[in-house]
Amino acid sequence: MRILNDLRFFRSLNGWSVRDLGGDLTAGLTLAAIAIPEQMATASLGGFAPVIGFFAFIAGSIAFAAFAASRYVSVGADSTITPIFAGGLTALAITGTPAYFEYAATLALMVGAILVLAGVLRMGWIANLLSIPVTTGFLAGIAVHIVVSQLPTLLGVPGGGNSLFSHIAVLAANIGHTNLFVLALGIGVFFVIIFVERVSSRIPGALIGLLIASVATIGFHLERRGVSVLGDISGALPHFAFPAFGIEDVAHLVALALLISLVVMMQTAATSNSFAATKEEPPDLNQDFIGAGAANLLSALIGAIPVNASPPRTAVVVQAGGRSQLSGLFAASLVATLVAFGPSLLIHVPRAALAGILLFVALRITRFSVMTKIYRQAIGEFGLIITTVIAIVVLPIQIGVAASVMLSILHGVWMTTRTRVIEFERLPGTTIWWPASSPAAGEKVDGIMVLAFQAPLTFLNAHTFRRDFLAAILNSRRPLTAVILEASNIVEIDFTASQTLLQIIGDCSENGISFDVARLESVRGQQALEKFGVVKLLGRNRVFRSVEEAVNDLKGLNSRRQTSDVLGRVL
Repeated sequence: MRILNDLRFFRSLNGWSVRDLGGDLTAGLTLAAIAIPEQMATASLGGFAPVIGFFAFIAGSIAFAAFAASRYVSVGADSTITPIFAGGLTALAITGTPAYFEYAATLALMVGAILVLAGVLRMGWIANLLSIPVTTGFLAGIAVHIVVSQLPTLLGVPGGGNSLFSHIAVLAANIGHTNLFVLALGIGVFFVIIFVERVSSRIPGALIGLLIASVATIGFHLERRGVSVLGDISGALPHFAFPAFGIEDVAHLVALALLISLVVMMQTAATSNSFAATKEEPPDLNQDFIGAGAANLLSALIGAIPVNASPPRTAVVVQAGGRSQLSGLFAASLVATLVAFGPSLLIHVPRAALAGILLFVALRITRFSVMTKIYRQAIGEFGLIITTVIAIVVLPIQIGVAASVMLSILHGVWMTTRTRVIEFERLPGTTIWWPASSPAAGEKVDGIMVLAFQAPLTFLNAHTFRRDFLAAILNSRRPLTAVILEASNIVEIDFTASQTLLQIIGDCSENGISFDVARLESVRGQQALEKFGVVKLLGRNRVFRSVEEAVNDLKGLNSRRQTSDVLGRVL
């Protein structure tokens, strides 16, 4: 029996019943077991205390549950965005200083505001800006940064440097001082997680690895052998405080906030789409953007960091039988309990163990199978992966991410501008008009040419469209009296393209060739022809629902003209 319906807030609880409680509690317990070590590791990746990761998870879980639509998505500190904003913040403040923490909270506040605005303005389409090859390269580049940043901790040697290459240089200079006990702990945790994941992804391998590493550190007195541990962790619960910032601080963070917001939108959309509740209940991306924005706002107000949707944690919720965001709220309550009453349990956690967890995260986000598939099926787009990885690795990380977004957009633009005008022929014995390059020999109609353009018609390709269209007419070996534009794939026509169409119609008229439009199925395309005066110039009777209808009308028109000419000569 459903006991909750039509909720304005906590929409994921709509239709929830007591029978769902067991699944949510199980999923919440599993989620907490996985989130605790992961959030600690992610916080350390950005130079923050482990408790900041806990605060981020608590804020993300509560606010997303209250304002989003997805039943399953888990939000918290995220290893995808943390290296990006940490790289940007180090240009403004020294890691670990009060100014660094204030900048992080201010950034979370700005990201939250941008995401809420994007959701209110229904900007879910932004999630499509990154193609799969660029996304794959982007994640691989982030993985490189994660690995390089964690190697000093993993090896027990000093780290440093302001760029990836300076980090590597410092590491190379100190690698001779590697602490084998530290290395064994980190690598051990890494392999424990891999082994447990192969057994079942529902088992918290990171937590098991962390426990084993902590017990080993205590049992063998490894702190005396140079193993660094977390030590005392604040047991204070988060409290509300508005980030202290000025106009100059906002100006410094605008570009970074926009970049982080874009990444959060794309990852939130991908996660929501991948874990939709049912086919009858499609994801509401705009509402989920508002939820992610609220999560960042709350994270900022309790002094934490920007948060993001997590595909792996969300998968855990689904696999563990979660039915709603109650699973996330239960997990957040367990984490809050740990912060309040159990920080002493984390004192002997070795930092190398967190590095081992992050190495596994880097391995998990590197999509080797996708790379292999793209290499085999689209070698040109494999070049996008390599280019994106190079941009993320070689350039300052925030600039590299911006470059990868721009690369994806340019790739989409290039694909659109590659479209060319092609000729259609009628398949013998049918009324179907098909590209002339098909294996079967097609039919043509005397005096009539059918041309098609298989892309939205915009300023990006309007010039190419006109050039190809007129070239096809001029190079025709047959005398033409009419040309038909097969427009089934023209889903959009902008102002620039409409003016090009008007010019083409004029060019055809000057050469005694009539111009017709067939199969313009797009409602937006039809509205554009009306709005920009193309229909008025052509005449409504020159726009047809099919090519065959247009051909038959032109045949009848030609027949009537011939009859009229004959009668004229007789009279």
